[in-house]
Amino acid sequence: MDKDRRLLIDRRSFIKAAGVPFLASLAPRSLFALERTDAVFASAFRGRDGAYGVATLSEAGEIIDRVALPARAHGMAFSPETGMTVAFARRPGTFFVAFDPRGRRAPVVMNTPEGRHFYGHGQFSPDGKTLYASENDFDGNRGVIGLYDARDGFRRFGEYDAHGIGTHDMTVSADGSMIVIANGGIETHPDFGRTKLNIDRMEPSLVLLDAGTGNLIQKHTLPEQLKQLSTRHVDLGNDGRIWFACQYEGPRNDLPPLTGYFSKGDDLRFVDLPGETTERLANYVGAIAVNREAGVVGLTSPNGNAFVTLDEKRGTVLTQTALREAAGVAASNSGVIASSYDGDFAGRMNAVSWDQHIARISR
Repeated sequence: MDKDRRLLIDRRSFIKAAGVPFLASLAPRSLFALERTDAVFASAFRGRDGAYGVATLSEAGEIIDRVALPARAHGMAFSPETGMTVAFARRPGTFFVAFDPRGRRAPVVMNTPEGRHFYGHGQFSPDGKTLYASENDFDGNRGVIGLYDARDGFRRFGEYDAHGIGTHDMTVSADGSMIVIANGGIETHPDFGRTKLNIDRMEPSLVLLDAGTGNLIQKHTLPEQLKQLSTRHVDLGNDGRIWFACQYEGPRNDLPPLTGYFSKGDDLRFVDLPGETTERLANYVGAIAVNREAGVVGLTSPNGNAFVTLDEKRGTVLTQTALREAAGVAASNSGVIASSYDGDFAGRMNAVSWDQHIARISR
């Protein structure tokens, strides 16, 4: 069994790790959903009553359990080694909540130090010992990667320079040696809420850092004609390939490339999507996920109400589906699944508004 397959948790592993007390706490309907699913996912949501939380779900979109949050969350990180999941506040929020989706320990709430806020994303080291988080040093107008000790109550013990501004999504290479960073290039400051302060002089980039030292390994800045193409999200592909997805801040009638890939030591390569697909994505890819085992890349666009899948090796379009207010995307047993802001998860409607990202819970 290869590494990717081991990281895709099945129902039996989840149930075994959860234990009797967690299973006994579930409502019969939730327990039935857990018993039938082949995979377990997590996504942040807002309920009909305005309350925020994170839900664990089956592959069929059935809600298994919920964890309350103090405010809106965005992306999540999951540690296959420890089973902990972290939900990060949406920019410019300053909290994250670390919880065990199997209910074996109480949630931990942490806050950024003064002068920092989260950008909504982070990732664990493969051994589960360190949590990396994308943050904004807003007075210094620079992105940083906060370092948190997951063995010591998620104590923040340092930070790395992200070598860019608007540091958004990030991930860690499979061997734990590199941090992959998508610097969106957009300047913001909490005094101005979510206002974008430098659309005319954006600086998008993709960066590789040494995870042990924080030293810069590689930085790709976009060419002048694509300076308004915000590099926002990343995921790991096969053979060292890193996929990225973008959101365009330029004229609406432009049709720039919206996704591509690179590897350590190589140049950026944009995927030449058909014009129909680019138009369908409406200059905005909100989330990207790669199923390395199936060789499929998933893209969602809430602006274009679209869910698109690509062949990971060739970059060709496999499917194009209309999905109103498309939000998150994640690897599933059958390829990739998507959610929406209006409550759709893998084709099942729930009475919540899902946020923009889905985490597949693995161990």
